[in-house]
Amino acid sequence: MGFYVTTPIFYANGRPHFGHAYSTMAADVLARHMRQRGEDVFFLTGTDEHGEPIALAAEKAGITPQELVDRSAVEFRQMVADVGASNDFFIRTTDEGHRVRVQEFVTRVKENGFIYEDDWEGWYCDSCADYIGESDAGPGETCPIHVEEPLRRVAERNWFFRLSAFEDDLERLYAERPDMVLPEFRRNEALGLIRGGLRDISISRSKLTWGIPVPWDPDQVLYVWFDALFNYYTALGYARDGEDLTERFWPFSCHILAKDILKFHAVMWPAFLMAAGLEPPHRMFIHGYLLMGDEKMSKSRGNVLDPFEVIDTYGADALRFYCFREVSFGRDGNVDLEGFRVRYETELANDFGNLASRTLAMVERYRDGVVPDADPEPELAGDFEGAVSALEAFLDELEIGRGLETIWELVRRLNQYVEESKPWELARSETEEDGRRLDSVLYGLAEGLRVVTLMLHPYLPDSSEKLLAAIGQEELALSEFGSRPGGYRVEKTDPLFPKIEAGDRA
Repeated sequence: MGFYVTTPIFYANGRPHFGHAYSTMAADVLARHMRQRGEDVFFLTGTDEHGEPIALAAEKAGITPQELVDRSAVEFRQMVADVGASNDFFIRTTDEGHRVRVQEFVTRVKENGFIYEDDWEGWYCDSCADYIGESDAGPGETCPIHVEEPLRRVAERNWFFRLSAFEDDLERLYAERPDMVLPEFRRNEALGLIRGGLRDISISRSKLTWGIPVPWDPDQVLYVWFDALFNYYTALGYARDGEDLTERFWPFSCHILAKDILKFHAVMWPAFLMAAGLEPPHRMFIHGYLLMGDEKMSKSRGNVLDPFEVIDTYGADALRFYCFREVSFGRDGNVDLEGFRVRYETELANDFGNLASRTLAMVERYRDGVVPDADPEPELAGDFEGAVSALEAFLDELEIGRGLETIWELVRRLNQYVEESKPWELARSETEEDGRRLDSVLYGLAEGLRVVTLMLHPYLPDSSEKLLAAIGQEELALSEFGSRPGGYRVEKTDPLFPKIEAGDRA
């Protein structure tokens, strides 16, 4: 069974923002790491393009919904490329392949007895594209999520999904798979929703035309979340021409998503799958928000750290590094431009960039650019023992930040080793013993640099590939310290993380 990882599909009624970039970078780290381990990987991202918010945004802009989502899809594709993502497919829920398969699934769910027709009257939030229970409405009959948006009263005859029928099944599923939802406090949050009682939900809209038609009732369209969630399954059926990837990648390996869509993924989605006779996902990781001044970033609040400005100035690798160094993955965390600059200068430029430059320069100066074929000093070799396994263990548990810290401990250790071993003094000595030790030191530094660069590749794909090319390392597979003998030539490179002048900064 392959490794299948997704971002949420991003709603196409606005432009890409930091949250979208954050989810995409996290999923990409996992995808790249698993490829290094020889896994068969499929990485999916894309756009959610139906529903009332899309129709309303298009009307406001004076264009058709299709024109709006076509524009938005271009912007989101560009965001995915800008952050260096290596996705295998970009799904759009307006794809014909998706529409056909969603209609097949909803028909199957109805035939299995989990869809019925009924009347509904209650509060409705246009931005959520969802009905709001009487007890859930905020003060002054406003949306509990979009707190400044008044709800409107709606009465419709719709098709309903028997979500209430899955309370026991969902509790049983959570008991059988204690790590299905991570971190644990998010699992407990989802369980609380289930144990608090589930009510049936409307999965169609009668007063909306922008959506996938209900197969047996074409005057109604499917609720956007029923349509959207099935993208994770439908994509496998048509992502590659003439090939169905479902058996290779289902059941599902890992969703990466933000906490605001926990209910939809951790409660409704498994129920939809069980109703269709499909196995629920194995794991989903819910990350928090990136905050500035303890507030969620929002353009209306003027507290946005624009990831695309950062990328234009410093590069995507720097943004990827900062996000997973600064914020504990799974928690809310504060980010700011000054903190980013400090991490860039002290850790990327000084710790890692300087290590690379010094190592390659010393091999060039003292051994004519050829890494000595020598044994590393035992103390340094011991520091690397078990490092690759530790990284794999952290990323198996989706501990992306802790994995990066494991690597950075080795980067710091190599810098410390340079100061301890003083290769420049060994090079000035004329004794054979110091010459042999210099060979061991240079081999150990070059080998350590090679190993940490391979480990860093999922986090810093562009920079690591430049450095690996300079040391003649073609394969990206993870490698143990000492597994590559010396005797190969290295080349000096331009600084991996050059100093950014004040006038050029984002």
